[in-house]
Amino acid sequence: MATNIGMMDSAYFVGRSEILAWINSTLHLNLSKVEEACTGAVHCQLMDATHPGMVPMHKVNFDAKSEYEMIQNYKVLQDVFNKLKITKHIEVNKLIKGRPLDNLEFMQWMKRYCDSVNGGLVHSYNPLERRESCKGGKEASKKSASSQSTNKGVTAAPKAQSSHNARRHDVTSVNPTTQAIKTSKPSAVVPAYDEQITELKLSVDSLEKERDFYFAKLRDIEILCQSPGIEHLPIVGAIKRILYATDDDASVVAEAQAMVFHQQKEAEPLSPIAEVSEERTSSETQKRKNIVNVDVDTAGITTLSPRQRLSDVSDVHCSGSPLMTY
Repeated sequence: MATNIGMMDSAYFVGRSEILAWINSTLHLNLSKVEEACTGAVHCQLMDATHPGMVPMHKVNFDAKSEYEMIQNYKVLQDVFNKLKITKHIEVNKLIKGRPLDNLEFMQWMKRYCDSVNGGLVHSYNPLERRESCKGGKEASKKSASSQSTNKGVTAAPKAQSSHNARRHDVTSVNPTTQAIKTSKPSAVVPAYDEQITELKLSVDSLEKERDFYFAKLRDIEILCQSPGIEHLPIVGAIKRILYATDDDASVVAEAQAMVFHQQKEAEPLSPIAEVSEERTSSETQKRKNIVNVDVDTAGITTLSPRQRLSDVSDVHCSGSPLMTY
């Protein structure tokens, strides 16, 4: 059973038309756009069709219009997921906005999950009867029934019109090719434009999603650079130079690199060889000082008179030096 599937899974490449056909045939609805299912009621009934009796349909609201009412439907759906131990995350805040891309992706996942249960086969399930216990369920069933009858009338009307035109063609000898073009233009051109508009909307939603993602990353970097402990570092200054650049000039990157390189050059430590040479110099200087002091002491002793030397020896003896033992 597919609960978590990757974004590159084949389920996310199922087209919008196939998704709508699957929803309408399973639940006897007449949705024309995937985002019409943003209320969450359709998702609840799809789970009810897949797992009969698992969804408390009396809590589902098919007439939900406010975000609060839609959220209640998604709470019912989340409870069903918890009972079935489905770990799929429901992005409620995105779905209730009615954006085509978000609703299409979630419905693609729903189709994949329902198909993975019993091969997607729904046995003896009456969607109209199950919807009667829902709030607004009867109205939804009536709308779907009336739209289906309207579609039948629309499909029958062109047939009657074409037969009537055929008779007129026989009587008035009007060119049949011209008349066929006139009657076929509205039915052929409008769906094509609708499909292009839907594709453009999905493309715009995808680009906005990508833009928001990268903007959030840049904002995180900016907040990090404003931290008190690191905001004065040269590397942080270089990053800010790139972030706050108002023109698309390649020299900005070069300036930032120069800032970092200049600081590294100033903070470059002494090499180990220089440190060793300084230590050797200091030690040699100390040795020379000691030698000079010894020489001075020796010279001082030799210049003393015998009487002064004898007095010094007596002073040492009187002081109890361990050197003067007999």
